[in-house]
Order: sequence, then structure tokens, then C-alpha cells
Amino acid sequence: MIRIPKDPLQSKIELHNWIILGIVSAISYIFSPLNFTLGILAGGVISIANFYGLTRSLKKAFSNVSGRTKSFLMIRYYMRFILTGIVIYFLLTRTEISVFGLLIGLSLVVVNIIGSTLYELSKKNFRMMVKEVN
Repeated sequence: MIRIPKDPLQSKIELHNWIILGIVSAISYIFSPLNFTLGILAGGVISIANFYGLTRSLKKAFSNVSGRTKSFLMIRYYMRFILTGIVIYFLLTRTEISVFGLLIGLSLVVVNIIGSTLYELSKKNFRMMVKEVN
């Protein structure tokens, strides 16, 4: 298997996922009921785990490119999707966690990816503006 190095932006996103989850959980713990905080933690861990799973699947698929790559990706995607659904179902039916906290936790990775992308684009556009001025 060919070793594909990790992109610096991906490393930043992975680190920021954990930092954001920690900050939002701490704020929630101070100002909200415990079941809301547990929902945020559970949703955040689920979404971060899915992010890592997607990363692994894509690395495997692109290190071994063949005609079966698309089907491999789709099978892994659906397996992860079904497993995530089962975990969320059991969390909602067997525990007292907050649905809204869970939704916030599940959204943290998406918000981080969008924020990181906008930040990197703004840096790039700023550098282009500086070059035009000089």
C-alpha cells in the first residue's frame, strides 16, 4: 500500500475538531443540564469518528485505484452510515441525552470544515490582494 502523507489542512481540521468539541462541551457543562452536555459529547465523538473513518476509506481507495474503487467506497460509506444510525438510535432510546445537544455535537465537524475552508480562502485572497498592490 502506498503511504499518502496527511495534508496540513486536514491535520488542522482534525485538531480543531477536538478543540471545538472540548470548548463547546465545557461551556455547555457550565451553563446547561448534564444531559445536554452528554448529547454534545456523544454527537461530537460520533461525527469525529465518522470523519476519521471517511479519511481511512478514501486513503485505502486512492492507494489502490482499480475498477472496484467506487463500489468499495460506497460499501464502506453505507456500512458507516448504518452503524452511525444504529448508535444514534440506541443513544436516543436507551439514554437520557438531549436530542438538541446530539444535533449540535453532530454538526461540529461540518461547522469546523466550513470555517477552516473559509479561513484558508480568505488567507489566499489576502495574499493575492497584497501581490496586486505590490
